[in-house]
Amino acid sequence: MQTILITGTSSGYGLETARHFLTRGWRVIATMRRPDADLLPRSDALRILPLDVTRDESIAAAIAAAGPIDVLVNNAGIGVVGAFEATPLSHIRKVFDTNTFGVMAMCQAVIPQMRARRSGIIVNVTSSVTLAPMPLAAAYTASKQAIDGFTGSLAHELGHVGLRVALVAPGYAPTTRFAHNTGLRVADLIPPAYAGFAAPIFDAYASPALTTTETDVADAVWAAVHDTSGRLHFLAGADAVALHQARFG
Repeated sequence: MQTILITGTSSGYGLETARHFLTRGWRVIATMRRPDADLLPRSDALRILPLDVTRDESIAAAIAAAGPIDVLVNNAGIGVVGAFEATPLSHIRKVFDTNTFGVMAMCQAVIPQMRARRSGIIVNVTSSVTLAPMPLAAAYTASKQAIDGFTGSLAHELGHVGLRVALVAPGYAPTTRFAHNTGLRVADLIPPAYAGFAAPIFDAYASPALTTTETDVADAVWAAVHDTSGRLHFLAGADAVALHQARFG
């Protein structure tokens, strides 16, 4: 039985990915800032641990409690929607602390044990904004683009010591709480000068032609973990596939 540690499992992609691996015979370490034992089915193969990826001491405690980790899935993330000029720099830093530096910190925390065993997989969940930047999400897009480049570079380094790294890029999932953890209201981040620009964009978000489901992401993570081809990028969702085809043909 292999062990997978997943960050950000309190909802959305992370929660569904934890369920996906748990029902397929894996030992799952589901982490979240405020543990909730009722989110996942009771199982001897499940542990729920507190983890805030923006705090070094929280990361260290979770890794110590987890024991040997075969697969790390960096899923925890937050978003912010609004005009860039109206977005407080303090909140932009929060987005990067979670989406970018939190991922890097988790990687640094698990690489030594994986390298010592010459065995392990890291899967970083980014976004389809790495394929096509999303309007009114400049900070979020930048934080995910950074991880896209970081992961590609890291794959070269860790391949040298026998480890694998992969990227999962989900499309747009209307059911996820995209900006839930920022404490900002979208309305406060759309100054009058941007109102006409923003209105049709929000209308499109409300009725998207193609979307991504939590199951799409869990399936993509599963595929990334079990891949043997050395592939780096895995798309999740019909809209992510469409964006990739539009960009690369």
